[in-house]
Amino acid sequence: MLKLIPAPLHRLALRIGYRLRKYFWKLARPDVAGVAVLLRDADGRLLLVRHSYGPRSWAIPGGGMRANEDPAEAARREMREELGCELAELRVLQVFDENLSGAPHRAHVYTATTTGEPRIDGRELLEARWFAAEELTTISCTRVTFKRLKTLGFYSSES
Repeated sequence: MLKLIPAPLHRLALRIGYRLRKYFWKLARPDVAGVAVLLRDADGRLLLVRHSYGPRSWAIPGGGMRANEDPAEAARREMREELGCELAELRVLQVFDENLSGAPHRAHVYTATTTGEPRIDGRELLEARWFAAEELTTISCTRVTFKRLKTLGFYSSES
């Protein structure tokens, strides 16, 4: 249904929705849960994305979980929706309890490979790119992405 909306208008709606959600979360402080997937390719590179809303820095692909949704199924659904790909070798790495926009957030972080080449739709995601481990210190990541990657050992203590 959303594909019927022109992409520029859809991106505008996403930016407005993102801002409204941040304010709502600060006021209501709902318990929210989400997933993130560290997609790896055959060379061990990590796929990061840039969203059309929020910070323009690189981020781990993922999204929110629906009520009573299994985290692994949410990870599969989000990768189909955002990147048009199926996951192989999906395994949980860590569950993070964090704060997003003033609300408690539980993030289920997975690692996986894809069964096809990820592709963006130019609506929610503007860009996706594979990064070698040594490149991660040279790019700008979102605060949450940096924290998760650091905790998972992607940066040395000197980074």
